[in-house]
Amino acid sequence: MLTNGWAWWRIAEASWLNPLEPGFAQGRGGRWNPPDSFPVLYLNEDLVTARLNLRRFVAHWPYEPEDLRSDNGPVLVGASLPRNQEVCDAHTRMGMEALGLPATYPFDGRGRVVAHARCQAIGLDVKRANLRGVRARSAQSRDGAGRELAWFPASPRSRARRVALLRFEDWYWA
Repeated sequence: MLTNGWAWWRIAEASWLNPLEPGFAQGRGGRWNPPDSFPVLYLNEDLVTARLNLRRFVAHWPYEPEDLRSDNGPVLVGASLPRNQEVCDAHTRMGMEALGLPATYPFDGRGRVVAHARCQAIGLDVKRANLRGVRARSAQSRDGAGRELAWFPASPRSRARRVALLRFEDWYWA
């Protein structure tokens, strides 16, 4: 069960009209949902995890986060989820074992990142079990630090509510 009232964080471009819209990942897919499957909102549990994920967010840009001016860097949107969200554990040793993931997740025994296809199959099972998502170790961390949440809204009316907005200079350098 997730902690009620927790502020989860979403990296976004300041120009995005609705950065908490879970439909974007529905079409494109992500680590825990295949393309054209179901809506998912991918969130960071804390600022450390958001910083880890920023590298992936800007991977297609021709510059590094350190090169950004504070007025044009990605923002961080704080989100509160509906109460009493029960999710799958993909971060503890017991959770990994129950899901059939290696204890070294997000890496396999050879040091390679566990494939999206394997995680997507788990996400489908979690969705069928009527759980509200997967709380997992960050795939951007080699040492298991950082927690991410792939949140599966219960219905189209189930929404994340914006509770904060941090400018780039207020979260990346903090």
